[in-house]
Amino acid sequence: MTTLPVAHLPAGWQPAGDTLVDRVVLVTGAYGGLGSAVARAATRAGATVVITGKRKRQLEKLHDAMREEGLAEPVIHPLDMEVATPKEYGALAEGLERDFGRLDGIVHCAASFAGLTSIAMHRPDDWLRAMHVNVNAPFALTQACLPLLTQASDSAVVFVLDNPELLQRAHWGGYGVSKAALERFVAILHEETDESPLRVHAMLPAPMRTALRRLAYFGEDILQRPTPDAGAVAAVYLLAAQARAARGAVLNLRSDQ
Repeated sequence: MTTLPVAHLPAGWQPAGDTLVDRVVLVTGAYGGLGSAVARAATRAGATVVITGKRKRQLEKLHDAMREEGLAEPVIHPLDMEVATPKEYGALAEGLERDFGRLDGIVHCAASFAGLTSIAMHRPDDWLRAMHVNVNAPFALTQACLPLLTQASDSAVVFVLDNPELLQRAHWGGYGVSKAALERFVAILHEETDESPLRVHAMLPAPMRTALRRLAYFGEDILQRPTPDAGAVAAVYLLAAQARAARGAVLNLRSDQ
């Protein structure tokens, strides 16, 4: 069970074409299943979207696909969160300020998961990578962007969690530990920003059709799971001013909790 307060998406809520108008939103892990869905949904809601990830070619493919779909072109900013330094995160924030003069939201979709394994057999490199990409990098990126985020009249940072009841079981390893640490980070950052324009949110998606799900549930018919579109709609809600009442909480999209 999550230690955060629980919020729910208002019944029937759907973003409009101007829900995020005039907002600049940064999406990490943007070419993944959830990340690409969030990039599209935020663009449809009127945001200027900056997409980031370590593979420039994958970012370019997402850019081209969105253009072909008639969406506004996202801005590409490659960033390898496995090896990025504080200087590189600072350079990203400086680039956003130079190019747009603002930042109104971040959705942390990047995640590292190497598969289910016991602690005894866990590769140390995989453990360290999970902790770094899933906890340290969101901290470093958010910290670098805090000055820009708090300059906005209303801004939001969205962190993606995973089922805490499942992740405390055997074999979830560094990924499970990192998501628990990320949840605590959300709570602390909320306490420190609750009186500021910056809203801190967590999101707990329902099971969805992603590469991470396929790796974790080998043998499951992944096509029976819904696409990440519902999670993307929820992320747009959290980025929007309507979600002020949900700050500091986890937006639970799972039907079993």
